[in-house]
Amino acid sequence: MNLPTLRQLQYLIAVIELKHFGHAAERCFVTQSTLSAGIQDLESLLGITLLERTNRKVLPTDIGIEIAEKAQAILSLTADLVDLAQSEKNPLSGRIRIGLIPTISPFLLPQVLPEVRKQLPLLELVLVEDQSERLLDQLEAGTIDIAVLALPFNLRGFKHKIFLQEQFYVALPKQHPLNNKTTIDAEQLPLDELMLLKEGHCLREHALAACNLPANSRRTSVQGTSLYTLIEMVAGGSGITLVPEIALKSEIVSHSEISLKPLTNSTDKPMRELALIWRSSYRRHETLERLNTIFHDCLK
Repeated sequence: MNLPTLRQLQYLIAVIELKHFGHAAERCFVTQSTLSAGIQDLESLLGITLLERTNRKVLPTDIGIEIAEKAQAILSLTADLVDLAQSEKNPLSGRIRIGLIPTISPFLLPQVLPEVRKQLPLLELVLVEDQSERLLDQLEAGTIDIAVLALPFNLRGFKHKIFLQEQFYVALPKQHPLNNKTTIDAEQLPLDELMLLKEGHCLREHALAACNLPANSRRTSVQGTSLYTLIEMVAGGSGITLVPEIALKSEIVSHSEISLKPLTNSTDKPMRELALIWRSSYRRHETLERLNTIFHDCLK
């Protein structure tokens, strides 16, 4: 009996999740033609149509959705099999696929990668950047081993370990009236000047929570696509924004036209926590512990 390959199952899952052949091909690190041919071969092998294709969009059939769910379970079990073998052979060597969100990776990686390479020279890191929900999808499918996310966030039952607790800072133009304060309370923020990332970024939700505003708040004036864009707009006098503490050492916030003031609110809780996320069946516990320790020590 001819059986589907793991790559074919990965292609199918990626297309159904992203609803786009090009984006799915990028995730799978193949050309679009290779991915399309792989799915066509899978359909021929199974003798059914898995995807409905039009000029504008691609939609899964009902049976395509069912098969993709089974495929996710197969890939997850296969990843666990490899994890088990690797942990037995040498837990601190081999390949680890880590997914990070865009509001963490540019600030975390420059600080931790040199130390990871120094302490774990036999470990090969494969890094993937995406938004939180899609990283959890990839974790479930077994296409990544670990995710680095910001909490609070719905982790769907995955295991996690926190390596950093942080606060927010207010970035404002140097001529702003609040610039004479040592700290700025959330109640003092002029919300009509507050610029945040667009919806879908967890940093936006965490920033709103730090200001005691609901996640669906529309009271902010601008929705940016990146923290860098927001900082440049602050420097130009367009408003203010909130910056996570991990970004303070980055060149992004070293702009001569802005000031950074600690944000305070009515609670003493951390405004954001960074954590490693993994499947409960993931076996490389020693590697997880070492990475968590390195991340914590580099950022404390």
